[in-house]
Amino acid sequence: MIRTLAKCIREYKTASILTPIFILCESLLEVYLPYRMADMIDYFDKENPEMKQIVFKGLILLGIAFSSLLFSALAGKYAATASSGFAKNLRHDMFYKVQTFSFANIDKFSTSSLVTRMTTDVTNIQNSFQMILRMAVRAPSMMIFAMIMSFTVNAALSWTFILFIPVIALALFAIIRVAHPVFTRVFKIYDKLNNVVQENLHGIRVVKSFVREEHETEKFKDISQQIYDNFSKAEKTIAFNMPVMQICIYACIMIISWFSAQFIVAGTMTTGELVSMMSYIMQILMSLMFLSIVMVMVAISRASAERVAEVLNEELDLTNGEKPVSEIPNGEIEFKNVSFSYAKDEEKLCLKDINIKIKSGETVGIIGGTGSSKSTFVQLIPRLYDTTKGTVYVGGLDVKEYDIEALRDSVAMVLQKNVLFSGTIKENLRWGNENATDEELIEVCKLAQADDFIQRMPDKYDTYIEQGGTNVSGGQRQRLCIARALLKKPKILILDDSTSAVDTKTDALIRKAFREQIPDTTKIIIAQRISSVQDADKIIVLDNGSVNAVGNHEELLKSNNIYQEVYYSQQKGSGE
Repeated sequence: MIRTLAKCIREYKTASILTPIFILCESLLEVYLPYRMADMIDYFDKENPEMKQIVFKGLILLGIAFSSLLFSALAGKYAATASSGFAKNLRHDMFYKVQTFSFANIDKFSTSSLVTRMTTDVTNIQNSFQMILRMAVRAPSMMIFAMIMSFTVNAALSWTFILFIPVIALALFAIIRVAHPVFTRVFKIYDKLNNVVQENLHGIRVVKSFVREEHETEKFKDISQQIYDNFSKAEKTIAFNMPVMQICIYACIMIISWFSAQFIVAGTMTTGELVSMMSYIMQILMSLMFLSIVMVMVAISRASAERVAEVLNEELDLTNGEKPVSEIPNGEIEFKNVSFSYAKDEEKLCLKDINIKIKSGETVGIIGGTGSSKSTFVQLIPRLYDTTKGTVYVGGLDVKEYDIEALRDSVAMVLQKNVLFSGTIKENLRWGNENATDEELIEVCKLAQADDFIQRMPDKYDTYIEQGGTNVSGGQRQRLCIARALLKKPKILILDDSTSAVDTKTDALIRKAFREQIPDTTKIIIAQRISSVQDADKIIVLDNGSVNAVGNHEELLKSNNIYQEVYYSQQKGSGE
């Protein structure tokens, strides 16, 4: 875990190294300060001290103090730079790793969990890293230096606070051991909280239309209460840290004060040595306190670090081969003995023994009931998932032999619930081709029957689309997504029920444009309406993950019961 996270320091190594160096310099000067102060106090006790010497010794004290302040400021500056940069790299690496995830990898982590890991967890690690750079170096170095100086001043008294160190260490170990599992549990509950918020905001129209605001509020309240209860338990445990530290500190001061008084009366210890000794005791015990705070902070962030490292160490199940092919010759598709399971379990297959061949440039319709694995079938073509058994070929080659990016760039998918991003219509369309000209945008929008409604908008192609495309209708959103896909000029175009929200006339115009304008592109159309696929070159009927029949409209209407049932039920529903 530590090795994984340490790779994210990268260009901030210099700042990460300079910070502890400056902290060490600051600690040395702070420890040296009481020694010089004791020398000055003892000089005052002499008969007829010279003012010149007093001024000189005072200037030395000021010089040490200002130098210590300077090193402290430099350490703070570089610690902030290193921790902020480290957090930036963590978020960067996590986000880029998620971009390489297959759907199977993403299924392992929920969206809300990934959001929590990139925000709350990274912030915890950032705070911990900054504290480690400063306090984790300052506390032990200050303790060691102060201990050396205290033994130099009075070895007998110095053994007093050493006796308290095991007590503090045992208390700290017990606190961390109890608190860590609680924090681990809390961050998992945070994932649930984010999921509730995300679902509520995403489906706010449904929530309001069913008047379920009170139910959603209660759901949020329950999870918030769980976080409160667990955090309270953890914080109560950690709260024992401070009383234990204070008891040890004050007990130590009382014991040393008692013995110091006797040493001074006996003449074996000077007033200056007592002052410096008290300073060193406070430095040592405060160092122990700061060290305990660091350990508590590390205990809190350890759970976050494990969750972040889990994402960074996730093994990708879809990768390129040794010499991936980057050129897809054509849109020919073939499934050979293909079976697929999301659980990678041959007892739980979604697709079973699929054998089908689609010629380049063909228009293929896919019909089937809900749960017949129509979407799963097409997701194997751009290798969003790998087959459990069998092989999918594109352009005569196994899809595993292609460079994944090149393969997906040649396959355009338009889903029923495609997403538009916040930005102008032009910016959304250029997801298909960032270098497309305005003329090319208009051309594909005409093919997708989107140009008419765009031209009626106030700012036309510069109209701003709200997040998720909430300011356009479902049919308009689908047509914009089709236009975006066409802009890729793909060799294979997959429409996964993506004209379900448009009327039959517009649907027919889109299919006509496809036949006339992109005849060389292989077109796969998943549809619920027979009218959307009846003019296809071939229609595949899927039933329970298997191919039930293949043929054109006339052939299936004569011979296939499933197709007949769908066709006649739709004809009856339309009044014919």
